Amino acid sequence: MLVYTNIDLKCGIFGVSHLHKRDCQFSSKRTWSLTCLPACLNARNLTRHSVRYTKMSSQVVEKMGSNGVVKEYWQDSSLPSSYETAMEALSSLITSPKRGGKSSVGGTYTKLERMSEYLKILGLEEQIEGLKIIHVAGTKGKGSTCTFSEAILRECGFRTGLFTSPHLIDVRERFRINGLEISEDKFLRYFWECWNRMKLQEKVTEHLPMAPLFQFLTLLAFKIFISEKVDVAIIEVGLGGTNDSTNVIVQPVVCGITSLGMDHTEILGDTLGQIASHKAGIFKPQIPAFTVPQLSEAMDVLVERADERKVPLNLAAPLDNKKFDGLKLGLSGDHQFINAGLAVSLCKCWLQRTGNWEKLFQNDIQEADLPESFVRGLSTAHIPGRAQIVYDTYSKSKNSLEVSENSCGDLTFYLDGAHSPESMEACAKWFSSAVKGNKISSSSSLKVKKLEEVWANSHIRHESESMEESNKLIKQILLFNCMDVRHPRILLPRLVSTCASSGTHFAKAFFVPSMSTYNKVTSGATIPSDSFSRDLSWQFNLQMLWEKIIHGKEVDTLLVKGAKMDNAKILPLEFIYEGASRCSAADNYFACSAVMPSLPFTIKWLRDCVKKDPSLKVQVLVTGSLHLVGDVLKLLKR
Repeated sequence: MLVYTNIDLKCGIFGVSHLHKRDCQFSSKRTWSLTCLPACLNARNLTRHSVRYTKMSSQVVEKMGSNGVVKEYWQDSSLPSSYETAMEALSSLITSPKRGGKSSVGGTYTKLERMSEYLKILGLEEQIEGLKIIHVAGTKGKGSTCTFSEAILRECGFRTGLFTSPHLIDVRERFRINGLEISEDKFLRYFWECWNRMKLQEKVTEHLPMAPLFQFLTLLAFKIFISEKVDVAIIEVGLGGTNDSTNVIVQPVVCGITSLGMDHTEILGDTLGQIASHKAGIFKPQIPAFTVPQLSEAMDVLVERADERKVPLNLAAPLDNKKFDGLKLGLSGDHQFINAGLAVSLCKCWLQRTGNWEKLFQNDIQEADLPESFVRGLSTAHIPGRAQIVYDTYSKSKNSLEVSENSCGDLTFYLDGAHSPESMEACAKWFSSAVKGNKISSSSSLKVKKLEEVWANSHIRHESESMEESNKLIKQILLFNCMDVRHPRILLPRLVSTCASSGTHFAKAFFVPSMSTYNKVTSGATIPSDSFSRDLSWQFNLQMLWEKIIHGKEVDTLLVKGAKMDNAKILPLEFIYEGASRCSAADNYFACSAVMPSLPFTIKWLRDCVKKDPSLKVQVLVTGSLHLVGDVLKLLKR
């Protein structure tokens, strides 16, 4: 049975012993030492870094009988304390060449059986039952919903733990305590504790190999949240639900399913019903669950799975900002009111089931009202790389980056890691609204007969521009990359048509390879090497697709065969002014798009353009890949 509600549950009570004052202390960079031995690392790898050593303890394991009893003793030895060493260790846990690839993990256990065994090895099996968990799955919006939920409960006075994925710049982004990513010293302490125990167990247990990357990070999240004694742990599912590593959670306080759509079809199935079935795998008997309005194909499956497990499934209403004095959410985009509505329902349920709703509000809050703490949380929530605006002031300041809405930089980056059709549409609506200062809504569309007519003019001025802005030549530019499994033939047309319906048209589209790779974990301080020897055939394929969208006709795909780095032209700065009329497929010249040789070169080229011409204002949408968004953020912060 599906109930449409803003939530009024009277459920079993879980205890949360006390509230915490808001912890607003920021961790500072300081000298630290490790408490564990980084077991089984290649000594050759350790010597490559400038590593500081300290007298530490080592652990020896003695297997006794079938129970594998561990005997420990300590002795002095020199151990590395390099963060980069930990990143190398994490990289060694990547078991497939690309995301979604088949894992090569052996052993006789299933994934969730392995997770249960790992919890026993780490001594977390019983302690995890003490975590008061909000578990969230979905196709789009699950990271936003988790972030809203964390911010709300932190504003209510609770010590929060948030586990999300992926990270953009540094792996520590995945683990947040009271809204702040875990400090480097604490990360290393908990990391090596987990690493040592599991590596040592791997040596004495033939059928239980070392955990792959995401399983290890999930276990590390549980270790961190238990050790840091959080009141609430908000856990985002990695992929799917039924077989996801986080589904080792047996008894959450409440579960949530965000908007469902077509993504990871090679793993979850190629219908909404199959995908919904995977997502509903996180439902637990008698544990309340909430979802948002879904297409009937998905909703029918969610209801069916809920009935099978006797789960009270409720429909969370999207927030109506008109009812809350024009509440401005911390995360941009109209679609965020759907995620915010789900977060509100999850938090209300969590507070009620843990016995804290009455303690905090003494039933003074009417059902239709939002407590002040909820409003604060919703308005201050933030996720890097999702609907994020960065004003680049590199040409004006040696500090190279300032992020401020008051900045008047002539080069602005609009970053959103959208990589599904639905999220790309939401990204396009957000970008169109943002570049117009939210003064022209998506419903106020500008009718254009042919995209090519707009491209010939290269830019459009809007009535909402100030006199000073009207003197600027405004260019909207797309910076794009995606994986082949993301179906760019769907993503790019959706982006173009949605932007065009709002009167936003790209003067140029640049296709560039990401610097980071799926098979290596790096720190925020590491800028991946970006050599000029990459195969750019995928980027040339994207360019050909773009040209077909803009001109409405096929482009000779023979041009992309064997495309290497030397085929990517070094563009003159004057290229930014050229219109579509200059295009000549016969001469292999495209004025609407370009394949760029590298990401650092692209950013330098854009900066040089606005430096050379003070009358030029460039607005760059970076999308299609979270890897690309993270790489851009890294480069802008150098």
